Amino acid sequence: MTGASISGAPPRPRSAWFGLRRFADLAARFTRDRRGNYGMAFTLAIVPILGGLALAVDFAEMNRQKQVTLQALDAAGIATARQLVTGATEAELRAYAKNFFEANLGPVDPADTTLHVTLPNTNGGGGTLKLTADLRYTPDFFPVFQKVMRGSTDSSEIDFSANTEIRLKNTLEVALVLDNSGSMSTVGSGSGLKRIDLLKAAAKQLVDTLALQAGLIKQVDKPVQFSLVPFAASVNVGPQNAGAPWMDTRGLSPVHHESFDWAAINGADKKALKIGGVWKKSGTGWGAEEHEVLSRFSLYKDMKKVESREWVATGTEYVCTAYNTNGTCKTGSWKETGYYDETIGAYASWQGCVEARPYPYNVNDATPGTLDAFDVLTGDPATLFVPMFAPDEPGDRWATEADPTPDNYSASNNWWNDGTESATGQTRLRNMTKYFETRPFGATSSQGTGPNYSCTTRPITPLTDVSVAEGLASVRAAIDAMAPNGGTNVPEGLAWGWRTVSGAQPYTEGRPDIEKGNDKVVIVLTDGENTYYTPGSLGFSDPAGSKSIYSAYGYLAPGYNGTGTGRLFMGTSGAIGKFDYSNTNYTNALNEQMSTLCSNAKAAGVLVMTVSLDLSTSVTSENKAIQALRACSSDSRFRKDPTDPSKPAKLFWNATGGNLAEKFKEIADELSNLRIVS
Repeated sequence: MTGASISGAPPRPRSAWFGLRRFADLAARFTRDRRGNYGMAFTLAIVPILGGLALAVDFAEMNRQKQVTLQALDAAGIATARQLVTGATEAELRAYAKNFFEANLGPVDPADTTLHVTLPNTNGGGGTLKLTADLRYTPDFFPVFQKVMRGSTDSSEIDFSANTEIRLKNTLEVALVLDNSGSMSTVGSGSGLKRIDLLKAAAKQLVDTLALQAGLIKQVDKPVQFSLVPFAASVNVGPQNAGAPWMDTRGLSPVHHESFDWAAINGADKKALKIGGVWKKSGTGWGAEEHEVLSRFSLYKDMKKVESREWVATGTEYVCTAYNTNGTCKTGSWKETGYYDETIGAYASWQGCVEARPYPYNVNDATPGTLDAFDVLTGDPATLFVPMFAPDEPGDRWATEADPTPDNYSASNNWWNDGTESATGQTRLRNMTKYFETRPFGATSSQGTGPNYSCTTRPITPLTDVSVAEGLASVRAAIDAMAPNGGTNVPEGLAWGWRTVSGAQPYTEGRPDIEKGNDKVVIVLTDGENTYYTPGSLGFSDPAGSKSIYSAYGYLAPGYNGTGTGRLFMGTSGAIGKFDYSNTNYTNALNEQMSTLCSNAKAAGVLVMTVSLDLSTSVTSENKAIQALRACSSDSRFRKDPTDPSKPAKLFWNATGGNLAEKFKEIADELSNLRIVS
């Protein structure tokens, strides 16, 4: 750049200027005088003086106009660069640059200038903005000198050009989508540490490297932001978001009532009625809760348990233990009388995990619908996010101190009393009346972890500015808090990584998607293939015929919203059997969902980087995962494929436990190349 100051030039000294012109005119008439030798002598004497004055005056004025033009050019470049990142069109940018340039020309006539604007040739961020100005300067005094010397009337212009280039300062928004499945507790190959610990160290090193660079760029707001999306079988958006506008708090999504039969609540004074598409409590038996919404959130609130019991004595009474033949008491004793004072509390709270939206919303970044002040939804109900609630699977009855009869089923998540033991397994699964029974003191269940089954990860950390100490510490702490547990659902992790860097709901920390000079990046790491399990493959029975354990896509049977097809199979190709209930088919379906999701994210301008950890090309299933991750990744903007220099390198790294830190350094280098600074 040539400079950035904006200042007006001082007014031209007109009286001196006109004096010089007057002198030049007199000198010209004098040289034409033929009455003696005085004209010749004067001409010979005045030529050097007049030429020097002409050159000095015009040179000074030309330099002044040139300086003013340069200042206006620099100012227009900076202003246009700022305007460019707002997403203005090319026509708007060119008009803005021209207006700003001409407004700062001061004494220079805009008609004597021409501005050329060369915009960056990429919408992916960065690039160079170039402005070139041409100035046509017409000398005021030099033409008179020419006239004296040659009698010429030539008033030719003096032209010059200048340019300014501004290398746009890229900002970065990076989502770390990291595998927290149970296999991450395995020791990484080539190292003596668990994979999760290796990952924590490498991820923090990456964040630290970019944070250090970001700290040097003081003139850019939030130059580098990181989000963290730990994933396993599901993704945790954080229980603090229960009331967020993008959460389905009224049970409007078709997903919300899968495996829930609210109509089963049909007592004389306590029933469930569907009013305006929303299930509500109806009847005096609900007391003050009548007309409240029935939903997964309300279940978490309504389920109660006896938390504690305390014996309260009311006195003593004589109790006969043996009788005479005439009915009189033969032996007895005094015993304390009273009752148990029981404390009732909530059974469980929503821990923050959500189910996958139905296709196509599971593989895109569609903005969720919103409710207005009158609870009227704008948008498709299926775009809302539904809290996970794993239904109680069929079992016999409570196992309590008074009734220790064990459950004779081996369902994967039997955690509540069925309420109706004579019904079929699917009916018992869907029965809603059972959740309004208070769980007795000391009751136990034989299997599972309750309604938050398959919710095993820590919550998402939204985009956070790591150029400030507080932000960096927050992201590092979130990485340290990761813990391995559960299955592997890469597409859900990737989908939420995309959502964290998106400029729209559900997370709004990202810059607008149309903003230039900003790169949105999702880095995905996994140590295994996608998994979704049948109960039998894990050693459980399937008394309700659900065909799978409960996870982010719910159960595979009886299907989504009356279609008979599980949500996991929606949007997949004919290669996926819609009634093939096997782990292999589930993995294939998840792989297809991931492929579609990757294509959609890249088409939206997201840069996708993928890392496989401790996977081998010599193992068929692992090689399949490697190829899926490679295909998912974006192309590098800076590196060529070492095996085919005519193609860009893929942003994919096949890492081992021993070289994971090295691979993350390479990722840091790639991200650093995106940070173009002037």
